Amino acid sequence: MTTDVEAIDAALQHRAERGRFPWWLVVMLAIIGWLGSLVFFDERFTDARTFILPGLVITIRATLFAFALAVVIGLVAGLGRISRFTPVRHLCITYVEFIRGVPILVLILMVAFVVIPPIFEAVGLANRLSFEMRAVLSLALIYGGYIAEVFRAGIESVPPGQAEAGRSLGLTQGKTMRYIVLPQAIRNVLPALGNDFISMLKDSSLLTLLGVGEITHKSRLYSGSSFKYPEAFLTITFLYLCMTLVLSLVVRAVSRRLDRG
Repeated sequence: MTTDVEAIDAALQHRAERGRFPWWLVVMLAIIGWLGSLVFFDERFTDARTFILPGLVITIRATLFAFALAVVIGLVAGLGRISRFTPVRHLCITYVEFIRGVPILVLILMVAFVVIPPIFEAVGLANRLSFEMRAVLSLALIYGGYIAEVFRAGIESVPPGQAEAGRSLGLTQGKTMRYIVLPQAIRNVLPALGNDFISMLKDSSLLTLLGVGEITHKSRLYSGSSFKYPEAFLTITFLYLCMTLVLSLVVRAVSRRLDRG
């Protein structure tokens, strides 16, 4: 009887381990491998690859700068969301709800052409306002609203006893937030921030509306001039899949390590 029970347990464990095998990753790698073979080894894709690849630098640069600004904006707005000062709290809530209530496509156009230009003109920097700068600031302001909710949830996930312990040690409310609550909150929100970075990377394709030379805009220019639509759009599909898959695996690895910690 004991032997039968052990055999059943071993079979169930084997089935569970087999169920955890990342078949989705195998399929994704197969798709990326097929697309990569076309992009880099098929002569029909040579011109498309040569034309589109330089835009990859702009895509990554715009995403990195915009995300860095969005994290700062989101942290400030997230702290404002839980502020005891009523005007600040309602102002931050209004900002977040406004961002969440309008499509990203509309927000990019509105921020880039309605919000940002008057501000730069008021400070005498209108001649330095490039379309790439408009794009970065637009993404930062938009995603700042989403990241504000991430930080708010992260701060509220820290047990209240942590803040009470800091106050009992004689720390001010600001120092308690800075040295006790925020470090724990940031640790909690790292996976969510990683997912937001991936979303921003994909949404950077919308910057083609501003004429920024990222890979989607490059592919539109190439396909419009050569009428080689499969070559253009399969190339950017390959590039986006490579970037997002790598980032997704990094986020999963960080999440697992934080869970173990």
